[in-house]
Amino acid sequence: MLAAMLAVIISNTSLQTYYAMLLDTPVEVRIGAIEIAKPLLLWINDGLMAIFFFLVGLELKRELIEGELADKRNIILPAVGAIGGMAAPALIYIFFNAGDSSAMQGWAIPTATDIAFALGILFLLGSRVPISLKIFLTSLAIFDDVGAIIIIALFYTASISKASMIVIAVCIAVLVLLNKAKVSTKSIYIVVGLVMWVATLKSGVHATLAGVVLAFFIPLKTAQGGSPLKEMEHDLHGFVAFFVLPLFAFANSGINFSGVGFDNVFHSVPLGIALGLFVGKQLGVFGLCWLAIKIGLTSLPKGMSWASLYGLAALCGVGFTMSLFIGSLAFEGTGVNLLFDERIGIVLGSVASGIVGYLILRKSLNAG
Repeated sequence: MLAAMLAVIISNTSLQTYYAMLLDTPVEVRIGAIEIAKPLLLWINDGLMAIFFFLVGLELKRELIEGELADKRNIILPAVGAIGGMAAPALIYIFFNAGDSSAMQGWAIPTATDIAFALGILFLLGSRVPISLKIFLTSLAIFDDVGAIIIIALFYTASISKASMIVIAVCIAVLVLLNKAKVSTKSIYIVVGLVMWVATLKSGVHATLAGVVLAFFIPLKTAQGGSPLKEMEHDLHGFVAFFVLPLFAFANSGINFSGVGFDNVFHSVPLGIALGLFVGKQLGVFGLCWLAIKIGLTSLPKGMSWASLYGLAALCGVGFTMSLFIGSLAFEGTGVNLLFDERIGIVLGSVASGIVGYLILRKSLNAG
């Protein structure tokens, strides 16, 4: 949050030029005929965010095998909530932007939930928060991340390079063999994963997906009793939380408010995003969970009330880093449109959701 605020401050002072120059700094890596030349901004969005998605993949695999999601009874409610939390915001955005082909590229922006921010706000409430609320929000966010991965793969992938896809297939085959042989040397997986990331970058498929694929082949347990997956997860948590996500937020939150008026704020794109996050998430998550419980598909977890469920639904509207990431993909080809800046909608919707979710949860937990 501080990194995002710093970016906004810099973007509205005389330092704005240097901020833009920093993000446009060309960074090039060449090994023989293989060359990767991108501005610093894309190294952050395509490279560092691949590490973030690698961590997401590690957490998802662990949860599915021995965590909360290993118990199928814990899957239904957050899975249903995640579906509603992606569908309703997308429909609200489409309602405001139908007919504008360029604006419609951003339909997936309000479908995202920033688990780091949402859990951070929840943890502000301290020991009053029942474990069932933390499990529900974490599980829902994991399903939300899976949805984001699928959306990126299906809707934000450019033309496919066959040669690169062959390299990716070979890398996956090698990873399968390493996993079957229970190879515990983490550096081997990292080297294969790096080759796969480069091939994915060159293939037209978004490079961050390589991180997710790699994560699913990291062994949870070895014959010697160790856990490469848990070791990597532990090693990466601090790096992602205190470097990757703040740097991403700093690089993507530089909104310049000079000349911004009501027309910019209430343009259909930021308006659709803000209302999608703030209204759509609440309606989608709570509405579908309520329906699933009422028809007997699942039940309200122990320690959770209807009010606290609604508070969690509001917290899911904190899209922030994930929404910014999808927004960078949606409008990557054209940059920030002169008629709108999608980041305004992301910030407004996320801040409003965070405040309302916190207040509802504080009241409901105090009442309980």
